[in-house]
Amino acid sequence: MTSPAPVTSGFLTVPDGRLYYETRGSGPLVALVGAPMDSVPFAPLAELLATDYTVLTPDPRGHGQSTLTDTEQDSTPELRADDLARLITNLDAGPAIVIGSSGGAITGLALVLDHPEVVSTLIAHEPPLRELLDDRVEHRAEADDIIATYARGEILPAVRKFFASTGLTLPEPVFQEVFGGERSAEDLASERFFYLHEFQGTAGWRPDLDGLRATPVRIIVGIGETSAGLFCDRTSRQLTAALDIEPELFPGGHGGFMEDPEAFAKRVRELL
Repeated sequence: MTSPAPVTSGFLTVPDGRLYYETRGSGPLVALVGAPMDSVPFAPLAELLATDYTVLTPDPRGHGQSTLTDTEQDSTPELRADDLARLITNLDAGPAIVIGSSGGAITGLALVLDHPEVVSTLIAHEPPLRELLDDRVEHRAEADDIIATYARGEILPAVRKFFASTGLTLPEPVFQEVFGGERSAEDLASERFFYLHEFQGTAGWRPDLDGLRATPVRIIVGIGETSAGLFCDRTSRQLTAALDIEPELFPGGHGGFMEDPEAFAKRVRELL
């Protein structure tokens, strides 16, 4: 059994805040990015990839240990792409292979459009691009309702509506354990930031499809094998159709890299 790769942590100061990140391993640079998910759930996958890659796992702005000067500032895909470009440049190890999950996949797409020089390959795993769907008007109204519900202080109803909108489910005991019990101030601040300052700008983002078609960056769009028919399966397939590429299946569902990190890492290596 191999020993865990040593983890180096650091902070990078940006004009409007400070970004926390971790690196482990050696070799070509791979960045694992989420939004709003921070670096912690990526750790098992990062350990597996660190045997032959340098793996960067950042906390996105407003989450985890990454802080903003103005906590009421909205987070957009473009701002998060700027952050990621700064982190990659700071490490002086790019261009990077970027693996983005969910909102992190949207960050990756914005990175390809705005900073193609720092990324060689993007694996965009289940980007929730509602504006590509035919029923986007209904999804806009749904998002407005979720945000308004959260803003009224109806936290658990808002979270339930959010999960329902994606088609993802949690067993009720797990839901109550995660969202209904005692939670840290950091977790609550991160959740508030997502619903009030990040959700709408991420879900409502429409990519420049012509720009993505013309980019020299290799784009791979991943879909979980168990996600068939769900919201992010639909959005991912709309994106691949628009880019005239085939989607690639990954083990598990929307959080496949957490469900089975070893199988997910194997699939990443096959595609790279």
